[in-house]
Amino acid sequence: MAALSICEALMLALNDANILPEQEIMGVLKDAAEAHRNVAETDADFEDHQAAAILIRKIITGGNSVRRGTVS
Repeated sequence: MAALSICEALMLALNDANILPEQEIMGVLKDAAEAHRNVAETDADFEDHQAAAILIRKIITGGNSVRRGTVS
């Protein structure tokens, strides 16, 4: 979860600096979620991958967690 939060904050910073557009960030998040979701059930870390996919999907659907609760 810490790594995901750090990456999310970095993507937000890249967006704020007009280096990476929001659509690219969403694409990265969607690709990451799919990669975790598609791990074989026989993988030793299957449950961890599924949990990561769920967390990423929550970021996609619910907005970013770094700025949640702040005033825009």
